[in-house]
Amino acid sequence: DVDEIGSKHPITLTCFLLQQRIQAWENSGSNGKGDFCSLIGAIQTACKIISRAVHRAGVDDLRGDVHGGTVENSTGDIVKRLDVLSNDTMIHFLVSSGQLCVAASEETDYLIVPPPELTGEYCVTFDPLDGSSNIDAGVNVGTIFGIYRRISDSGPTGHNPGNINDILQPPRNLFSAGYTMYGASTMFILATGNEVNGFTLDTTIGEFILTHPRMSIPQRGKMYSINEGNSEIWDDATTKYVSYCKSSSNGHTPYTLRYIGTMVGDVHRTLCYGGIFMYPADRRTPA
Repeated sequence: DVDEIGSKHPITLTCFLLQQRIQAWENSGSNGKGDFCSLIGAIQTACKIISRAVHRAGVDDLRGDVHGGTVENSTGDIVKRLDVLSNDTMIHFLVSSGQLCVAASEETDYLIVPPPELTGEYCVTFDPLDGSSNIDAGVNVGTIFGIYRRISDSGPTGHNPGNINDILQPPRNLFSAGYTMYGASTMFILATGNEVNGFTLDTTIGEFILTHPRMSIPQRGKMYSINEGNSEIWDDATTKYVSYCKSSSNGHTPYTLRYIGTMVGDVHRTLCYGGIFMYPADRRTPA
C-alpha cells in the first residue's frame, strides 16, 4: 500500500510510476511498456533543471525580459529570460525521451515535432513557466503540462509525425496532467487515472519523493480565487457568483479572496485547502 510504505520508506517518483506500471500489467495480463514512465522521467528531469534556475535566478542573472521587453510569446505575454530557458529545457527533454509524438508550448507559435527516429505515441501541451511575470518579486511560479495519446495515424513504421488534431483534443481525452510548483519547496503534482499524487523535491538526493499520496480537495473551502480587476468585463453569471461568494446575507459566511496571479500557486492552494479557482471567459477574451 502506497500510504503505508510511504510512511516508512521514501518512494521516489520513478519508483512510484514503476509500481503503477507493474500493477496495471498484472491486472491486465498484458505486456506492459515503460513509455509513460520514460516520458514523465523526461518531464521531471526538465523540472529539476528549471527549479534550480528559478531558485538561482538572482545569483545567475536570469531575471528580466528578453531584449528589453520587446519580445512577446504566442499569447501576447512579454517573454522573460527564464521563459526561454524553461521552454528550451522542456523541449529538449521531451524530444530526447523518444516518447513524444507532438507538443505545443505557450511560448511558441508552432508545433514541436520530433525527428522520425524519436517519434513516440504521446502528445504534450505545456506552459514551461507559468507566472513568470512575478518571478522578479519571488512569487511562486510553475510548469504546467497535459498529456494525450496520439489519435493520428502513426503509419506502418510508427514514425509518422503528429499534427494539430493530436493537440486539440477535448480535455476528457487527457491521459495524464500535472504541474510543478517552484516555491519554498519544489512540488511535482501528477494526476494519473483516478488519483492525484504529490511529490516534493529532495535536493540532497535530487529526487522527487512521494509526500502527498492520493490528494483530494476538501469538500468545503473558505476561499475563492479570481482576478477581480476584470470584473467590469465578466458575464452576468460570473458577476453574480462572485457577489454570492462575498455576501453575508441569509447566514452565508463570506469567502475570503486569495489571488496570487500564478495559476499553479492558486490552484495548489485550492487543492490543499478547498475553495474555488476561476479563470472565466469575459468580453475581452470570450470562450
